[in-house]
Amino acid sequence: MKYAIIFPGQGAQRPGMGKDVCERYISAKRIFDEADEALGFSLSDIIFNGTPEKLALTEITQPAILTVSIAIFRALEQELGTAVEPACMAGHSLGEYTALVASGALSLADGVRLVHKRGRLMQDAVPLGMGSMAAIIGMELPDVSAICAEAACGEVCQAANVNSPTQIVISGHAGAVMRAVQLIEQKYTAKVVPLRVSAPFHCDLMRPVGDQLRNAFRALEWHEPKFPIIANATAREVQKIPAVRDALYTQTFSPVMWSQSVLEMEKRGMEGYIELGPGSVLSGLVRKICKGKRPCAVSNSEELTAAADYLRGAKND
Repeated sequence: MKYAIIFPGQGAQRPGMGKDVCERYISAKRIFDEADEALGFSLSDIIFNGTPEKLALTEITQPAILTVSIAIFRALEQELGTAVEPACMAGHSLGEYTALVASGALSLADGVRLVHKRGRLMQDAVPLGMGSMAAIIGMELPDVSAICAEAACGEVCQAANVNSPTQIVISGHAGAVMRAVQLIEQKYTAKVVPLRVSAPFHCDLMRPVGDQLRNAFRALEWHEPKFPIIANATAREVQKIPAVRDALYTQTFSPVMWSQSVLEMEKRGMEGYIELGPGSVLSGLVRKICKGKRPCAVSNSEELTAAADYLRGAKND
């Protein structure tokens, strides 16, 4: 059976995530220990015992979700007693970095340090309150893009996440996003949900972050990923190291083309999707994009056992 492994992005975090997997699987505990050592502070203590507010800090959230997702990935391999071999991998924003760690393109230590830096740079790029984001539910991308262009008035207002054909997040200067929301409410019946975020991600305001990250990439040791990675910015496969780094640079200030990425995986004949990490947001989006697909979300040890049984059954079919 051809299946894809997908990794969640920021927003999926919750205190205690991954704790039961860490307690049950030695391979998972090693990942938490390695992340703590790489960062020089106890990330695992913040994940397991910290407050929601502490965990929601972007520079903490990003390495925390990556660590939990990789711990679950390694625990799944321990449960199966063999390497997991998906036909491809993808992740939503931060999750793309997780996919690269899982595929061997980056070490865990480099991965957590890199997204810790990424989170801090994204947080500091725009003064608090100057930017905002909002989810638009019930409109398609061409209409949302037209509204953003009309609302910009010299400021930044762009589609940031194309999560499904009719669920699109916009990002930019707070005033421009507010104008876009007002225009949508005047012209459409779409639902608008303001997002509680600390910065306007995946828009031109993040270009300086991309430049700084590109410099950081040069200091790291890269390997070609073992599995094809479907990149956020293009919804196309990247596997050569220069293409991987370019994709990460571009996604910093470009929309996450998640809907298009899932359709690309569908073209490749994916029969199943396994989401590894906290929450099940991506599984829900896959169900909206691909009618009839039933993704397997794995965020705890019970779901991990079920996923292992699923993969064993698929292998025997």
